[in-house]
Formats: sequence, structure tokens, C-alpha cells
Amino acid sequence: MSGDADRRPDWLRWAQRIQSIAQTGLTYAEDPFDRERYELLREISVEMSSAGLEEDAEKVRAVFASDVGYPTPKVDVRAVVFRGDELLLVRERRTKGWTFPGGWADVGDTPSVAAERETLEESGYEVHAEKVLAFLDKARHEHPPSLDYTYKVLIGCRLEGGEPATSHEIDDVGFFTEDAIGGLVLDRDRTTPSQVALAFAHHRDPALPTAFD
Repeated sequence: MSGDADRRPDWLRWAQRIQSIAQTGLTYAEDPFDRERYELLREISVEMSSAGLEEDAEKVRAVFASDVGYPTPKVDVRAVVFRGDELLLVRERRTKGWTFPGGWADVGDTPSVAAERETLEESGYEVHAEKVLAFLDKARHEHPPSLDYTYKVLIGCRLEGGEPATSHEIDDVGFFTEDAIGGLVLDRDRTTPSQVALAFAHHRDPALPTAFD
């Protein structure tokens, strides 16, 4: 999986680069005229992203303005959990798409704690994190364009117990065979068919090395 090309459209690459320059400048610049120029650069990136994503400019502006300090990728941690030969997936209430349980890593959490906590919160199942299956640059896989530049961490977890439970974000929980998942609608912003295939490959051969990039 290493070495895939950047799948972002040109306008998104440019907008994110401009936003990164603007955020760095606003972090370190002290001259008021320089700060004004960096604010203008940020506004250009907002306009580009809003038009390209067909998203409200105020929402984009709020996302960009919430980032402070030197810009770095966000981290999305996903748990890969099997019961026999069936893979655990949860269905997002908002998108009606299925995905590995998981979400943004919280400050203070290790990746393993994030995977275990998110699985319990989103599915009702208790798991124990055992292995990093993949560390992926989201822009180089078949995800739709996104405002955030994101690294995705897939962590293989052992099922410990629990019962299926939904939440305000999740409206269904289930274990599925690989063939059955082919008939589901995946939430491709969070989980792709190739990532599902990777999960089953590691399940069949636990000695596989961690995939990256």
C-alpha cells in the first residue's frame, strides 16, 4: 500500500497548502501588516475549499480558524475487531454508511486507548488493542475530498466481551463476513473497501507487516 499517488483534486491541495502557510504565519508573525496578509491567504483558502466541496463558507472558516499553532495532520484511529471470521462494523446515523468503529484521537490518549474507548462507545463491545495494521495517509486512498489532512491508524483489537449498543452517532452494530460486507454501503469518508480487504488479509495472516502510506 506504500507509495500511492495523492488522490486530492488540485484545488484541494492548493487550498490546504495556502491554509497551512496562513496558519503558520498567524502563529509566528508579529507585524500587523504581515498578519493581515496571512488572514487574506486564509480567506482565499476558505473560498477555494467552500466552492470545491460545495460547503458553507462559514463552516469552512470555522474549521480553519479552530486550528492553532504549526499545522500538522489530524489522526483518525479505527479499530479492526473480528469475531470468528466476521468483522465488526458500525453504521453512522448521519450518513447511513458502515465503518470500522473509531474517530479522532483525543489529546492524552495513546492510540490503543483511543481504539478501545471508541469501540466501546460506538458498538458496546470491549476490546483489547494488539497490533497496528496500517498507518495511512488519507489523501492517498479512495476517500472523498476532506477539509482535514488526516492520517488513519487501523488497530487490530481482540474482542473481550460486551453487547451491541447504539448511540447518538451510531444507529446499528453488527459482525459481517467479507462477502456480506460487499452488499453494504460503506461510509467511505471513514472506511474504504480496500481497508476492509486489508483487515481480512491481516485476519487470515497475522504475520503480515504493518501497511503504511
